[in-house]
Amino acid sequence: MQPDLLTLLSPRNIVIFVIVFTRIGGMIASAPLFSHYPMPEQVKIWLSALVAFILFPMISSTMNFVLPTDFPGLFIYLLREFAVGFMIGFVMNLIFAAVQISGEFISIQIGISMSQILDPVTGASSPILSQMFIILASFVFIALNAHQWLFAAIYKSYTAFPPGLDFVFTGGVVENILHLSGQMFFIAISMILPVFCVMFVSEVLMGFMSKMMPQMNIFMVAIPFKIYIGVILILMFISPTATYLSNTIQSYFQGIIEMM
Repeated sequence: MQPDLLTLLSPRNIVIFVIVFTRIGGMIASAPLFSHYPMPEQVKIWLSALVAFILFPMISSTMNFVLPTDFPGLFIYLLREFAVGFMIGFVMNLIFAAVQISGEFISIQIGISMSQILDPVTGASSPILSQMFIILASFVFIALNAHQWLFAAIYKSYTAFPPGLDFVFTGGVVENILHLSGQMFFIAISMILPVFCVMFVSEVLMGFMSKMMPQMNIFMVAIPFKIYIGVILILMFISPTATYLSNTIQSYFQGIIEMM
């Protein structure tokens, strides 16, 4: 038992474990759920260590690691590994950014943009509908077991982006990241497009009504009417929205896998 333990705790294995741990830590630092809710940093660190402990034997046996020989080289290794993990989590987090943008758009359209609550991620205030859509996206994310896909993407990333100093972000990787980033606003508009169109038509009708009946205070009628109709429409389209988010999350993961 003693030789095996000494082999396990050899300097080479410790450095490899730290490299794997850094990439996973970068992914958890920017991944959905892990970065959207107030999770203690100790929990994130131990979760990263647990996943690194699980993946370490498989990665160590299949990858040819060229370990750095000095501390500056190790620092560059770790910085690069953190960047790769952060990139994977960041691309997936774009969906949640799109969901938050859609909530802000529809809050302005309905007229409840002033009703804001504290966002635990940024520390700033965000509309209530943005938080509601983020919670919906989180439920869909968990229902799809998408968190397991994130760890699978991390494991596959060692084939596409092996550790070493000779790796650079190629044009194809940058193009895929920019394409997925550009889809963020398309997703935000697509989520609220049915509600947005109905609310736009209702505002046009209230404009005609104000011209036909000038004696009526249209502003006193429009504010509660828009909120009432908007909430009903959001509840009506909550199931199609969840289905759309499910398909979008799967397509984003397919884009991440293609990027690998």
